[in-house]
Amino acid sequence: MRVPPPRLWGSSWGNRVEEGEELFSLTSSTSLKLPRLPSDIAHVYPTLFRDSLGRGLHSKLCFLFSVQQVWFPNNISSQLKAVAPRNITNMSIPKGISSVLKKAPSDVVILSSLRTPVCRSNRGQLKDAYPEELLSTVLKATLEANPNLDPKKIEDVAVGVVLSELGGSKAARMAMNHVGYSNDTSLYTVNRACSSSLQSITLIASQIRTETISVGIGAGMESMTRNYGSRAIPVDVWPALKESPVKDARDCVMAMGLTSENVAERYGVSRADQDAFALRSHHNASRAREDGSFAKEIVPVTTRFQETDKQGNKVGEEQTITVTKDDGIRANMAIEALQKLKPAFKADGASTAGNSSQVSDGAAATLLMRRSTATELGLTDSIIGKFVGATTVGCAPDEMGIGPALAIPKLLGQFGLENKDVNRWEINEAFASQAIYCLRALELEQAYEDGKVNPDGGAIALGHPLGATGARMTSTLLHGLGRSGGEVGVVSMCVGTGMGMAGLFVRE
Repeated sequence: MRVPPPRLWGSSWGNRVEEGEELFSLTSSTSLKLPRLPSDIAHVYPTLFRDSLGRGLHSKLCFLFSVQQVWFPNNISSQLKAVAPRNITNMSIPKGISSVLKKAPSDVVILSSLRTPVCRSNRGQLKDAYPEELLSTVLKATLEANPNLDPKKIEDVAVGVVLSELGGSKAARMAMNHVGYSNDTSLYTVNRACSSSLQSITLIASQIRTETISVGIGAGMESMTRNYGSRAIPVDVWPALKESPVKDARDCVMAMGLTSENVAERYGVSRADQDAFALRSHHNASRAREDGSFAKEIVPVTTRFQETDKQGNKVGEEQTITVTKDDGIRANMAIEALQKLKPAFKADGASTAGNSSQVSDGAAATLLMRRSTATELGLTDSIIGKFVGATTVGCAPDEMGIGPALAIPKLLGQFGLENKDVNRWEINEAFASQAIYCLRALELEQAYEDGKVNPDGGAIALGHPLGATGARMTSTLLHGLGRSGGEVGVVSMCVGTGMGMAGLFVRE
């Protein structure tokens, strides 16, 4: 069996291979050619190659699978059947709640999931902090929360980041090295807009499943204070795209607030419903902050703070402060205050600053490893959860907010679950309009009323630091399940340019 070194295609880094180019030979006379393929369920097929065709082949290809998450369509199934053991084309993801809850040595388990406070951009307590400063804080806290884990065991770190210069890659690596990680630990950054750090968790989990690594961290960071000058709209784009005859191409740079208005208009989400939803988000988050619900997930940040007036002039001397709580939550929010706000994105619109997510600063990190590794290292008592799987789906860019309504059914279908099997939902509140639509489309309105959806508030109250949001929501989900005794949870969000992502977790 001949296996040349693996190469990536369809990626912004690494060498490309052309569509249909020979990637490896299964026998001396039969080769398997892979077309350029879409992304989906990464964790299944690499495992099949390992189990069915041998560890040598798997170890050569695991980097390809873990990054590109390739799958095999019908047009090459005949080639697989001709050369592969029978079970490679017949195996599927185990279905049903019992399978999801079952423990196995190959599980990807979570030992800690931590976050900084999330604070208002430009006015909040973290406005003078750098994104990599926030990342270093949460990475250091991850080591401190796992004192029996040798830092050298952490093999790779994926960091979700949307707005930072150079994709945050150099600054993130500097931050990791700064707080005591080994030079042997590698790092890369990920940008899938609002789901970047859920994507980073998913990629680390895929690497663990394919045995590329045994231990890794999925993290995220963002300072929208420092890096939101263009409002997340690129300023230097090929003119042919700006003037493209394809509406869906032009719409990829549509202001997010206008996509919110589209969802509200097309799906009948009223201003009154949006304001009521926002009010509940603040009330839930305020209660959670006051009763200590966030205590186990938040790590303090000691940083600089310079008070300024409304014109941006300095007031007094720069101080050193320690931030311990989210500062965007309005404890005494009243519906009358929300009703007085003017539309933020169009004159006759319904989306306001009060019923949209806050522009925020923050960071988060989740430590993952194979269950068998946790057993070998004597860390099984530290396991707080399990990553089960995640999926993405595309949608029209001009109504990107509907993404969770598409991604969640796809995710549940892959694992044979129903809404009733899920004990807690964290659905990102990019805008009240899209969050309400998703609840209705997913038939989760009663679950929302029962306190199973965003019971501790969401991005409208807490904030939405783009690159860190997915990992922040994962932390809130797992700790929330721990308090309530629930087992199964889902994290989901819409994604700018027209996508949805959803991840499935189990609390242990």
